[in-house]
Amino acid sequence: MSKETIDLAGVLIWTSADHFPAMATFYTDIMELPTRSQRDGFINFEWGEMRLTVATHDAVVGHSSEPLRMMVNFAVHDIVKVHARLVHRGVAFSRDPERESWGVVATFEDPDGNVLQLLQLDVRK
Repeated sequence: MSKETIDLAGVLIWTSADHFPAMATFYTDIMELPTRSQRDGFINFEWGEMRLTVATHDAVVGHSSEPLRMMVNFAVHDIVKVHARLVHRGVAFSRDPERESWGVVATFEDPDGNVLQLLQLDVRK
């Protein structure tokens, strides 16, 4: 009997209408993510089959109340270079690039206080 696999299609980050402009600017201009589509209160980024969406929701107010509950991880090839670029653009890191047993990690937040991480994974042979 074969199991049906489950693949991750994407992540959705809800924000308030008044925070949306700052969130959209952060992900498009600061992070330079590849925009797939955009309209009022909605922006979608895409890498192959994976999507990240930032959109408004009437029930969301203010900053993230539990920012550590979920972290979005972004894979990068040169974490030192990406970290320097983001710092130059005003991003404050709570954890500068630091070596772990599996690679290098750096932690920061988006304008809503959601915790994000850069990951540079070691190449396994």
